[in-house]
Parts: sequence; C-alpha cells; structure tokens
Amino acid sequence: MAAAPAAAAGQGMDPLRVGFVGAGRMAEAIAQGFIRAGKVEAQHVLASAPTDSNLSHFQALGCRTTHSNQEVLQNCFLVFFATKPHVLPAVLAEVAPVVTAEHILVSVAAGVSLSTLEELLPPTARVLRVSPNLPCMVQEGAMVMARGRHAGSSEAKLLQTLLEACGQCEEVPEAHVDIHTGLSGSGVAFVCAFSEALAEGAIKMGMPGGLAHRIAAQTLLGTAKMLQQKGQHPAQLRTDVCTPGGTTIYGLHALEQGGLRAATMSAVEAATCRARELSGK
Repeated sequence: MAAAPAAAAGQGMDPLRVGFVGAGRMAEAIAQGFIRAGKVEAQHVLASAPTDSNLSHFQALGCRTTHSNQEVLQNCFLVFFATKPHVLPAVLAEVAPVVTAEHILVSVAAGVSLSTLEELLPPTARVLRVSPNLPCMVQEGAMVMARGRHAGSSEAKLLQTLLEACGQCEEVPEAHVDIHTGLSGSGVAFVCAFSEALAEGAIKMGMPGGLAHRIAAQTLLGTAKMLQQKGQHPAQLRTDVCTPGGTTIYGLHALEQGGLRAATMSAVEAATCRARELSGK
C-alpha cells in the first residue's frame, strides 16, 4: 500500500478504510459501533473470513467482504485482527508479506501478547493490542488498549478516537490487558448470570418472567449510570440504599451467606489466569 492514502486518511482528506481479518461477534460489534457513530462508512469497511456464515453479518451492515486476508491489508491501512487466538499466528504469517510501514495493525485476540504479534510481523510493524467486550455492539463497550514498540502516540490517538465510538477506551500497560479480559471481557457473562439470578428470585416470588428480566436489566443499567455519573465507590451507593432493619440489609446478608463477593472475585481471577495461560505467561 502506498503512503499517500494512509497519510490522507489521517488528515481527513481521504475516507478512512478499515479492515477486519476475522468476522466473528467481536469484529461485528466493533464495526457496527464505528458505523453507527458515523466514524467510518460501511462501504469503506472490508472484512475477511474463510466462510460466508460470519461475513453475512458484515454484508447486512453494508460492508464489503472477501475470503482473502491479504486483500484486506492491500485495501485498508487500519486492520483489526479478530480471529480465534490459536488461529492468529498462521493468519499473521499469511499476511506478513503485504504488511507495510503504513499499516496500523490491531489485535483483539485474547491472550496474544504484543511481543508475539511483533515476532510474527515485519520488524517495524506498528502493532496495538485491544481488549474489547461485547457491549461495543450497542456503543457501551469497556475497552483498554496497549501499544507495541513501534506504535506512536498518533496511532494510539487515532485508535482511541475510533474505539470511543464503541464506548469507553483507555490506554494501559500491557500487563493490565489480561486483567481486563477477566474483569470486563468475561465480566459481561458474570453480569448476565447475576441479572438472571436477580430475575429468577423475583419469579420465585410470583412476578412474571418477562417483567422480572426487564426490571433486573434496568436495575443494572440504572445502578451503573449512578456509579459513573456520581463517581462514588460502590460501597457508598450500597450504604445509601440500606436502612437499619430494612429489606436491603436482609437481602445483603443472604448474599454474604451465599459467598457472592468471594465467588465474583474468584471468577475474575480465574478468567484472568486463563487469559495469562493463553498468553504463555
């Protein structure tokens, strides 16, 4: 790829063309966030995958698709690698011959370190690593990013600006990326399990299922907004809800008896340790 298109895209003179190698749920979530926020036009997104099953989701968004990973890099200077972690080394080896100094390469594969990425790519490749989560699909993602050795502040700023279309994005040391996977990547499932349990408690007490699940989800959403907007520690908000001898303290006692706090901490620890295992750390 010539230098001119990439430079022009950075200056807003030419449309930003974004590629996705791998077209699963996370790639779709990020692409959908970019398109919904107006950061990238759907026609300027190109996604590749071995089969049509995942590509159909990109086609529904109005994106272009291909079965050639190299074609993505030949047409896009900002490329997200969203394959399964065990597949990524072979994919990087395949595309390495067409990587240029103009490319910004972003991995969203859990557990694949920056050093591994850089070993598999040309020596001066500009590489960043992002840990996203599924709520990127509704522009409420919680993401962190880390830079490789040759990615500068301009590349980081471009990526962060784009990803903020999908939610919150913060730059962190790479050591925090695997922890983020345990906290927020896997945490989506933990929160869903809690939301399901909340609703099932209400169902047990006689509330219709649909209503219980809607109220549980809204309770989580409202609580999260209060924590963000007020900047309070969760313990303070919890204390505000509790009145002496009231319903909440009785319920909290039951949660403590069930080991909710310890179980949740252990879940984050287990998911983080698994991410580190995948990294070979």
